[in-house]
Amino acid sequence: MSDANEPTGAVEPDTGTTGAGTAGGPAAATGAAGSAGAGAPSGADATSGADATSGAATANDPAGAPDPAASAPGRRVRVVLVDDHRMFRTGVQAEIGQTERTGVEVVGEAADVDQAVTVITATRPEVVLLDVHLPGGGGVEVLRRCSPLMADAEQPVRFLALSVSDAAEDVIGVIRGGARGYVTKTITGTDLVDSIFRVQDGDAVFSPRLAGFVLDAFASTDAPPVDEDMDRLTQREREVLRLIARGYAYKEIAKQLFISVKTVESHVSAVLRKLQLSNRHELTRWATARRLV
Repeated sequence: MSDANEPTGAVEPDTGTTGAGTAGGPAAATGAAGSAGAGAPSGADATSGADATSGAATANDPAGAPDPAASAPGRRVRVVLVDDHRMFRTGVQAEIGQTERTGVEVVGEAADVDQAVTVITATRPEVVLLDVHLPGGGGVEVLRRCSPLMADAEQPVRFLALSVSDAAEDVIGVIRGGARGYVTKTITGTDLVDSIFRVQDGDAVFSPRLAGFVLDAFASTDAPPVDEDMDRLTQREREVLRLIARGYAYKEIAKQLFISVKTVESHVSAVLRKLQLSNRHELTRWATARRLV
């Protein structure tokens, strides 16, 4: 059972973002608003950004706060939102999609891996806001399937992970997959717009605490060892595994992840099978040994 359109919290205040290095100048926005629907599956949860909500700044972007677009009048960036929660996508659209104010043109949305690849390929945005946990293989699978678009020298598609997860393995996973940055969903609308433009420019952008994960992972000249067992698990299975190892009951996990108890049971069964473990006690020992708890 998919937990795809369950609501999540609105964008909340954050302490800001940090990044390093710039490669090249701003990419030029291409296409017109409303082109996102081309190529999207019929009836799928993938929509055009042409109907972006307009109006005054929200509580997370109070009156008098610096407008990210003010320092670069007329600048535009075309963005696709990829997240399996409709209400979260709606909130982000309302927060950053007022193009005349922010310079951000939301040209498409998607709720799972297949939709994401279809919409991104059809619209060729400058930046994709990508959730880490998605039905169909997660954000890493979207990055893998869109790698030719990222490598396009003429019109590269760049990815910025936007996730509720602040787990080190999630951060490292998408960065290894080719994302240019990773920010959490507590970021403010103003900081998110700034991060989008910086990623468009080629900067690497991270929420402050998460930058340390990347530095630690790549501090050694030797590449970190690949955990083949962990690689067998989907992002959602890893999330369930972590909560099981912390001692959460199935009902508590279901409530926290906005999924049913039956879905939790299915994920646990899949994890046990893939790791060749017999019960949750062995699973907890396995997770503890890898410092996932």
